[in-house]
Amino acid sequence: MRAAMAAEAAGIPSVSIVCEGFSGQALATGRGHGYDELPLAVTVGHVDAQNAEAMAANFLSHTVDQIVDGLTADRLGEAAGNDEPAALDVAVSGTIDEILDHFIEQGWTDGHPIMPPTRERVEAFLVDSGHDPWKSLGTATSSGRDLTIWSIAVNAVMAGCRPHHLPVLIAITEILADPAYGAEHSGNTTGADALIIISGPNAAPLGFNSGVGAMREGAHANTSVGRWLRLYQRNVFGFTADELDKATFGNATRVVLAEDTDLLAEIGWPTLAANPDDPDDAAAGESEANDTVTMARMNSGTIIGSVFGSTPEEIVPYLANGLTRIAAWDLTHVYGLGHDQFQPLLVISPILARTFAAAGWSKADAQRALFEHARIPAITFERMIGEWSNLTAGRRHLTDLVAEGLLPAVFAESTDPDRLVPIVTRPERLLIAVAGDPNRTNAYALSNDGPHGWWTTKVIDHTPASDLVCNINGACGPELS
Repeated sequence: MRAAMAAEAAGIPSVSIVCEGFSGQALATGRGHGYDELPLAVTVGHVDAQNAEAMAANFLSHTVDQIVDGLTADRLGEAAGNDEPAALDVAVSGTIDEILDHFIEQGWTDGHPIMPPTRERVEAFLVDSGHDPWKSLGTATSSGRDLTIWSIAVNAVMAGCRPHHLPVLIAITEILADPAYGAEHSGNTTGADALIIISGPNAAPLGFNSGVGAMREGAHANTSVGRWLRLYQRNVFGFTADELDKATFGNATRVVLAEDTDLLAEIGWPTLAANPDDPDDAAAGESEANDTVTMARMNSGTIIGSVFGSTPEEIVPYLANGLTRIAAWDLTHVYGLGHDQFQPLLVISPILARTFAAAGWSKADAQRALFEHARIPAITFERMIGEWSNLTAGRRHLTDLVAEGLLPAVFAESTDPDRLVPIVTRPERLLIAVAGDPNRTNAYALSNDGPHGWWTTKVIDHTPASDLVCNINGACGPELS
C-alpha cells in the first residue's frame, strides 16, 4: 500500500494486489493515509496454500482484469460518507440493559459489560485535567479518525479507568500516534497484541501492581488501562473482525505490566524505559526520575518456572532456554520481514534480579550472558526464516547473509549446519524487566513482532494541562483561556 500511495502522490496510477479477505484492511490503510478508494486487485485463495499452476490460473482468470480496470478506470473517488455518531451525539438511550445490548450489536465493546460513556461521566473524567477535549494527538492511520482527548476519555469511562489514569492514557495514545510504533499493523494475521509496561516512581501510587500476579487481571489500574487500549483500538482505530482485525487467533487483552521500581533502585538496575545500554533504541535516554510507558506488540510467551540456582551462572542457561522456546517464525525480524528488529522480553521475578545483583552483575552483564546462551542450531534458524514460514525470499543460508554484510559475523563462525547461532543480533536486543512475586523464582519470556508494533517509550506527564480554550460545547472566550 505504501508503494501505491507513493506512486499516486507522484501522479502514477497504481493497483495494489492483495490477498482474499484483506481488501477492507487495504482500503482503510489508504484512507488513513489520505488516499480513499485506492484501486485493488484481489488474488483468489491463500498464496501459501496452492501450487504455482493453480495460483497462475487463478491470477489470469480473476486478478488480471482487476489490474487492468484499476489502471484504466477513473482515478480516486470522493471520500466515503461517514454515518457514525459525532462526539456529542446521543448514540443510544434506555435502560442499562438496552444500552449494553446496543453497544454489543455495534461492536463497540470487547465483549464484556462496559460503563456507559454518558456525556456527564466523560465530562467528569476530564474536568480537573485542564485538557482541551477536542485537542488531537494525531490521526489513526488505519481509520483516519482523530485521536482526541475526548475519544480517550470516552473509552476510558467505558473501561472503568479513573481520571488520574488520563496522563498514562495520553502517553499510550502518543505511542499509537508515533509512526515508529506502527499502529496500523495492529490487526495483522499473527494476532500479536500490545503489552504496556509502566515504569517509574508513581506507578505504585497510581495503583499499578508490580508484585504477585503482575500479569493477571485483578489490580484495577493494570486491568482497566489494558482494557482501555483494546477498546480504543476497536472504536478509534477500527480493529474489529468486521473492519481491520485479521488476526488468525489473537490473544486476550494484556493487562499493564508494572516494573518493580523500588527493587530496581535497590539493586541499581535501570528500568526498561531507560535502557542506556542500547543508544540506538527508541527508548534510550529516558530519565529514571520520570514515569514512562513503553509498549510493543508481543506474539507469544512462555513461563520459565522454578528457576533453580544460587548464582547467575546457574540460572542463565534455563532463562536463555526460555527465550529460545519463544523464538520461531519471529526470527524473520532478525532478517527477512525486518532487519535487526527482533527484540524479545524476559520478565524476571525480583529474587532472580537480586541473584544477579548479589553477584555484582549489571543488567548489561545479564544481557551479554543470555546472548551467549540463547542459541539454536543454524539449520533451525534458516528453516524458521525461510523454509517453514516462507517469509524470506530465496531461503538463503546464514553464511551468505553474513558474507553480504546483512548479519553480524557471529552467525557464520563455521559452515556446520548444526552450529549454534544467537536469536538476536546483539545482547542489547534481549530486553529485561523485573516484576512479579518477590518470593518466587519464576520468569516469563515473550517474543515481539518486530517493527509491527515496535518498542516505543513516552514520558507520562502528570502536570495539569493549560490548553483548555473551549468548553465541551465548543464555546470559547477569554474567561476560558
